[in-house]
Amino acid sequence: MVREITIHRIEKSDAGTFGVLSMDGLVFCLTLEPPDRNNAVGRSCIPEGTYTCRRVDSPTFGPTFEVADVPGRTAILFHQGNVTRDTHGCVLLGRRFGVLNGERGILTSKQTLVEFLARMDCESCFLHVADVSEV
Repeated sequence: MVREITIHRIEKSDAGTFGVLSMDGLVFCLTLEPPDRNNAVGRSCIPEGTYTCRRVDSPTFGPTFEVADVPGRTAILFHQGNVTRDTHGCVLLGRRFGVLNGERGILTSKQTLVEFLARMDCESCFLHVADVSEV
C-alpha cells in the first residue's frame, strides 16, 4: 500500500519544472509541472511542502489523484500530458525526457499514468514536494 509519494525537483526553468517521483522511497517516474510563477492558479508549479493526495474522479481526466491543501489552489491533479501547456497547473507523469514539436517535455505519459494509478492502492496518501538544492 502506497503511503507516501515524493517529488524531487531537478530543474526549474521556462520550459517547466521537471522532477523525479518516488513511491514509498523507490523511484517510479518523471514529473512535469509549469514553471514557478508564485503559485498562480493554473499556471504555476506546486510550492515546496507536504500535502495530502486523495483519489478523485475528474470529469476531464477520469480516475486520478488530487493534491489537496495547496494554499490558494484547488483541482491540482496527476494526469497525462507531455509539455508545459498540457499541465494546467497540475502534475504530469512520464518515463523519459524528450522533445515534441520543438518543446521539451516528458514522454510515455499515458502508460505511466495507468501504472501509477495501478500502484496507488489507497484512497489517500502524503505528497512531499522538494526542490533539489544547487551544488
